Amino acid sequence: MHAVEINNCTLILKKGDITCEKVDAIVNAANRQLIPGGGVCGAIHRAAGPELAKECVGRGGWRTGEAHITGGYDLPAAHVIHTVGPVYNGTVQDAVLLSSCYRESLALAVQNGCTIIAFPSISTGIFGYPVRDAAGVALATIINYLTFHGQPREVRMVLFSDEDMTVYSEVLADLVKT
Repeated sequence: MHAVEINNCTLILKKGDITCEKVDAIVNAANRQLIPGGGVCGAIHRAAGPELAKECVGRGGWRTGEAHITGGYDLPAAHVIHTVGPVYNGTVQDAVLLSSCYRESLALAVQNGCTIIAFPSISTGIFGYPVRDAAGVALATIINYLTFHGQPREVRMVLFSDEDMTVYSEVLADLVKT
């Protein structure tokens, strides 16, 4: 686990299962239809139970980069913030949209009184975003948000693999030493 302080807030990198995080909100790397899928989205829906899928019915059709909030149901988190990450195409717009996912999720968490939020590595699974590039966008966006807003109190990046943890740790070290 790695942690840095930013404007009286804490940014934590840890390896783990996001569905087990005892936080105010976890972020779901959702699809546009908000239906249970594979990867993080499927794991969150399975852990939350059928009520989450019921709340999501008919709420789909979201644009990439948007964020929306639901209840957490059987999760230890009170809320799930759903955001649609970009499918990687290798364009500048990919980074703009990915940054929006993190920024919009953080803003929505703050608007809903969430002081601790946990993120997965958005778009790095089946959406094909290279992990190192995604880590740079994610961490720079979170650091910028915390620097200017001073909340939420704690942001966790919960990474599923040792490889992702290594990459995110290297990128964070480069970002905070400059």
